[in-house]
Amino acid sequence: MNQQFSEAVNTAFQKAVAYAKQLSNAELQANHLLYGFLEEKEGYFITILNELAINPENLKNQTVEAISHLPTLSNETEVKAGSSLQRLLQVAEKKAQELQDAFISSDHFFLAFWETPDTPLASYKNQINKNVKEEIIKLRGTKKMDSPTSEQNIKSLEKFCKNLSNLAKEGKLDPVIGRDEEIRRAIQVLSRRTKNNPMLVGDPGVGKTAIAEGLAQRIYQNDVPDSLKEKQILALDMGALIAGAKYRGEFEERLKSILEEIEKSEGKIILFIDEVHTLIGAGASDGAMDAANLLKPALARGHLHCIGATTVNEFKKYIEKDPALERRFQKILVEEPNLEDAISILRGLREKYEIFHGVQITEDALHAAVFLSHRYIADRKLPDKAIDLIDEAASLIKMQLGSLPLPIDQKERELNTLIINQEALKREGSKASEQDIKTLEKEIQKTREELSVLKSKWNEEKKIIQKLKDRKNTLENLRFQEEEAERLSDFNKVAEIRYSKIPQVQEELKKAQQELDKLDVRILQEEVSEDLIAAVVSKWTKIPVEKMLQKEAAKLLELDKRLQSKVIGQDKAILAVSDAIRRSRSGLNDPAKPVGVFLFVGPTGVGKTELVKALSSELFDREDAIIRIDMSEYMEKHSVAKLIGSPPGYVGYDEGGQLTESLRKSPYTIVLLDEIEKAHSDVFNILLQIFDDGRLTDSKGRLINCKNALFIMTSNVGSDILLEKLKNNSNEDILKVLEPSLRQHFKPEFLNRIDEILPFSSLEEKDMKKIVSLQLEKVSERLKNKKIQFTWDANTLAYLAKQGYDPIYGARPLKRLIQNKVVNLFSKGILEGKIPGECKIQLQLKDQDLDYLVN
Repeated sequence: MNQQFSEAVNTAFQKAVAYAKQLSNAELQANHLLYGFLEEKEGYFITILNELAINPENLKNQTVEAISHLPTLSNETEVKAGSSLQRLLQVAEKKAQELQDAFISSDHFFLAFWETPDTPLASYKNQINKNVKEEIIKLRGTKKMDSPTSEQNIKSLEKFCKNLSNLAKEGKLDPVIGRDEEIRRAIQVLSRRTKNNPMLVGDPGVGKTAIAEGLAQRIYQNDVPDSLKEKQILALDMGALIAGAKYRGEFEERLKSILEEIEKSEGKIILFIDEVHTLIGAGASDGAMDAANLLKPALARGHLHCIGATTVNEFKKYIEKDPALERRFQKILVEEPNLEDAISILRGLREKYEIFHGVQITEDALHAAVFLSHRYIADRKLPDKAIDLIDEAASLIKMQLGSLPLPIDQKERELNTLIINQEALKREGSKASEQDIKTLEKEIQKTREELSVLKSKWNEEKKIIQKLKDRKNTLENLRFQEEEAERLSDFNKVAEIRYSKIPQVQEELKKAQQELDKLDVRILQEEVSEDLIAAVVSKWTKIPVEKMLQKEAAKLLELDKRLQSKVIGQDKAILAVSDAIRRSRSGLNDPAKPVGVFLFVGPTGVGKTELVKALSSELFDREDAIIRIDMSEYMEKHSVAKLIGSPPGYVGYDEGGQLTESLRKSPYTIVLLDEIEKAHSDVFNILLQIFDDGRLTDSKGRLINCKNALFIMTSNVGSDILLEKLKNNSNEDILKVLEPSLRQHFKPEFLNRIDEILPFSSLEEKDMKKIVSLQLEKVSERLKNKKIQFTWDANTLAYLAKQGYDPIYGARPLKRLIQNKVVNLFSKGILEGKIPGECKIQLQLKDQDLDYLVN
């Protein structure tokens, strides 16, 4: 007989047995089973109770009371079926046969309880003047209990859908602004006779779901044609629909029951399916039909009014491949709103976020959220990314409002430190410390008073902010009540709210704001400002967009001077690069192009790569914070794939490109393209797009933002001509010498997109001393780790500069000279024990060679 029970009945039996054992009851009676059904918070049994207006909690209490009078046995291990339960089972089985059901389910037991005099449920007979059997038949409709889970599909719409119309009625939906055209088009499609199913197609975050919510609000406000009045919009929850459908055919059964209920409503229900592409393949296994095929007949006949929403990519990938499904929907393209519309949308949502977070959001913050997200967050769409910025910034303020403010926290730590010091001195107990204890006592007293003042100010401020939040909440509720009364044409109530209650709350709100403004010292920040939005953008993107502190501004103004101290003899190149960085950080560079595009040309060893490292060190505090790409690896035609990723179907498609993936992770960076002339011509075509538009599309079709990167290319083009000129001591301008070679190697359109071609001149003898000094400083840094102090004199400097000078090969021979003459000398001294730890060594010239003196 166990197979004949539905899943819900089996669960109720298990709970009944467990409860009987818990109470040590000798037999399992009908009331135990009733308790088992009532233990479920939702389900078919509870649904029937709600339909009959019987409170499940009250009934449960009555059942517990009835069970408490049953006899108990302390040594009973097995619980046997009692006489009342056996009679109940017979009645339930009879009811199942009457209704021609294969499985005994909750409603059969409900009827059995109803007809059994000694159960608490039967006591409600006198209160309810309804035919319970007819109510159950009305509730279940045409459904038969022909599977263990059939009863789960009663009232499917309530279980598997979210009622957007009810949410609109309760004022729980956000206002929808600036989507009138799309909503009007959706209404037009829904008003058709057949194929009346709009499909909202747009990028993620543009507001497709908001359009469906906006339509629900319009229907509630009667701001729609007569054909749509009184209709309800229900959002299908695909997750709930699929979850737990473990038996074959159970998913189809659930979906069919939803369609039947919608059909029964005679066009009163519009089904909204978000991410409609998930229907394709959903529930299809072992030859079963998927959800899309189950929906097609209902969609074609016009029995099902459906609004779908999906992204452009998913529409192409899934919907377009199924023409039979596509033709049943009418496509409505939802574009990203422009900046002005996005600001309007944020203005409409501002009050909701202010009330939720208990903060104030300034107009400047709204503008900053739209403009900064548009400029710096390229891989997402408005208004979603701007709303997220406002939400995160407001949550940051809310978090600070709920925790101890920094001034109080610091003062408490200061007080704790003083108390610890005082206790330590007391334990010491010496006469010398008595005066110190008295001094500390005064300081502790003073700090306690300051802390007390701070805390009282904090509490006062918190009360005012809470008052502001409460008044805003009240104001929002009153406005909702006003709209509701106006909709119901209750003009007396409208007048009372509009001209009496709302002005009163607005006056209280104004007074609370004035109280807050009067406070001489503000401890809490409860305002979302432009600077806070910029700080959130910086956290997300690692791009420094927040307003520069005075210290940072001064640092940027002196950037060229600091670079000149690290890279010797290349002042023109340093100034050009520094100007580009300053333009970017002040926000005056072209927003459609990268920070800068430079080509460094000149002989070897003059500081081209060294300048890039120095710049990285200044901007990011480390030399290796650059994306370095050796263009000699990109000499083949197919090597373009290494930059942007392999095409679909090829090895490495999932790994992405070397350049694109690096820029996605670190959009604010320096990209060094070393030896650019060695790259294949197809690589140059990719670079043209980056240098001109500041963007690049990778192999997966994702748009990569390159507008916050500084591109520096190095080239040895024409170095043979330069060497020839240097040997002949020519003073001719380097750029003029290199121009023919550059035009020969690079196309005019490539050269035209470079901001500046920066020639690096060969090093002069006067530069060498500075370079020697820099190189010796690096050696000194390494020796410091061993606690060895290293000094040198002017003669040593002059000797190394003269020995290492080579106008053709630049500074590289000098590095080798210092390695051979200085580093090797010290390493031998350390290994031989001549240079001990924690000593001073001086490098000196002795008999035209280098030696050292240990102090």
